[in-house]
Amino acid sequence: MKTPELLLIALGLSMDAFAVAVASGATMKRLHLPNALKMALFFGGFQALMPALGWLAGLGMKNFISGVDHWIAFGLLSAIGGKMLYESFKIKEEEECGGPKTCPFDTGTLTVLAIATSIDALAVGLTFAALAVSIVTPVLVIGAVTFAMSVAGVRLGSSGGHFFEHKMEAAGGLILIAIGLKILAGHLGLF
Repeated sequence: MKTPELLLIALGLSMDAFAVAVASGATMKRLHLPNALKMALFFGGFQALMPALGWLAGLGMKNFISGVDHWIAFGLLSAIGGKMLYESFKIKEEEECGGPKTCPFDTGTLTVLAIATSIDALAVGLTFAALAVSIVTPVLVIGAVTFAMSVAGVRLGSSGGHFFEHKMEAAGGLILIAIGLKILAGHLGLF
């Protein structure tokens, strides 16, 4: 897999985490760097772990799916991208940190949010296995990009950037769909 494609996949996958980080940052009166780094570690770590798990699962199925791997890659990336587009148009409720509501920087809450935002990466790991892509570099790139995007999201949210949250998630969805189409077109010999 070429570096630009890998970076686009990492960027697309990080958009869910970015959107949650922006919303979480919006709950802060001012930026608290340890909270931003904690969220980034959780999100980046889970985004790195999930493709590795998907890749391992995909290795076991490789013999069964080798003839249709490009269709599987297209289907998974399009489904993930479509889900992200759909979710970007849903109205999401903002929560204030403190009081009776849950703080997004609590360890338990962060674990649930990190799992929820990284499930898509599991399917991408399956795609990497189907396409016989080595997993080490993608895992490192996806984790690092998500870490950086999470810190940036908390920072943006804390400074009042909640406006961009849904647009970034939609952009991530479109990126994943475009990469799925490119994989399918490449295998079908369309370019």
